[in-house]
Amino acid sequence: MRVLGVDPGLTRCGIGVVEGTAGRPLSMLGVGVVRTPADAETPDRLVAVERGIEEWLDEYRPERVAVERVFSQHNVRTVMGTAQASAVAMLCAARRGLPVALHTPSEVKAAVTGTGRAEKAQVGAMVTRLLRLDAPPRPADAADALALAICHIWRAPATGRLQQAQQAQRRALEQYRAAQAAGAARAAGASRAGASRAGEARAAPAAASRTPGPLAARPAAGRARPEPPAGRRPDRTTDQRPGSADATPGEGPQ
Repeated sequence: MRVLGVDPGLTRCGIGVVEGTAGRPLSMLGVGVVRTPADAETPDRLVAVERGIEEWLDEYRPERVAVERVFSQHNVRTVMGTAQASAVAMLCAARRGLPVALHTPSEVKAAVTGTGRAEKAQVGAMVTRLLRLDAPPRPADAADALALAICHIWRAPATGRLQQAQQAQRRALEQYRAAQAAGAARAAGASRAGASRAGEARAAPAAASRTPGPLAARPAAGRARPEPPAGRRPDRTTDQRPGSADATPGEGPQ
């Protein structure tokens, strides 16, 4: 793995390139500093930093870029310049599609020296020892850039496993939420179906009471006359005794 470490700054931007893998000896490919004049305007200084980083990227072709994470300080002006230079480094890497990792100074010191409160002299001494150099890199910004690259190489396996675990956790959480949503949708559908069946059951008796029966459906053709009792002749409204004028012809006495 070839990593370009960047210790951001407007006046001095430390850059170092280290190659190797975790658990094996590392080798330094290059180290230096991109300088900008302190009396220049900030936009011009940022352009100079961008050009310097691009030259290093063109020459060494790193696989990854490690940048120091900016943290709060009492000097706001210094923090702003450091943050701006850090953004330029990340922009240059992203433009080429290179993965960018941010490491805090405490993480770098702990990875290189074993303690997160080490002084710059201790960091420089350990960088010299780990890379088998003849002397500590100067200025200290260059040594810090190499320490960033070393930190990233050593932390890369653990960071990769952590990222894989986080991705697996996110996938599991998404699957759990999807299962919950599907279960809620099924429960809501069953509830609506039950409510629909209950409504139909309540509506059936009411509809049956409103449906006309056989007698009610039969059209009224006038009031029906009651049937006479058995053995009794119906009353005649006209006198049909023999010999009367209203008698039916042919019904006289024989």
